[in-house]
Amino acid sequence: MDSALASDRVYLRETVRTAVKLLIVGHFAVGKTTFVGTLSEIRPLRTEETMTQAGALVDDLAGVQQKKTTTVAMDFGRLTLNEQLVLYLFGAPGQQRFTPMWEDLASGALGALVLVDTRRLEHSFEVMGLLEEQGLRYAVAVNHFDDASSYSEEELREALDLLPATPLVMCDARDPASSTRALITLVEYLLASTAQEQE
Repeated sequence: MDSALASDRVYLRETVRTAVKLLIVGHFAVGKTTFVGTLSEIRPLRTEETMTQAGALVDDLAGVQQKKTTTVAMDFGRLTLNEQLVLYLFGAPGQQRFTPMWEDLASGALGALVLVDTRRLEHSFEVMGLLEEQGLRYAVAVNHFDDASSYSEEELREALDLLPATPLVMCDARDPASSTRALITLVEYLLASTAQEQE
């Protein structure tokens, strides 16, 4: 690979004027690490560790018995949107025992994308509650799982008790185009909300 191209992928462009911090959140095993890794233009920072028998006593593995690793601190990735704007993506761990870490990760964040799994929607309420406690706006992305049932947007909004203004999109965390659309939905929502506040 050309060294100039390699350095462009590691270092920020000199033209970048704005950096935005976004959280990628969701319950345990919803696809946050995959999402950040799919979109990051740099090699993502991951803090995954092998799950142990001790963790099995506190992590709900129902429906995800095949999961072998878990994030223990955060995921980090970067995505340059244009010559002047770069996004920093921080994936937060989903287990309740890591809740104290959320305050640090939320500091300075403009908003969050909440990944949800239709097989375990009830696990999303605590995550959204934490964001609301932090005063962070968020959009919701329903991550695709091959064995998950499909529901209409109306059914999902009712099940998740979403406000009419809260964006809801479908995505596949493994697919760059799909993940990009979800992130753009969040960014557009945050920009519109900020503009309304400044009027």
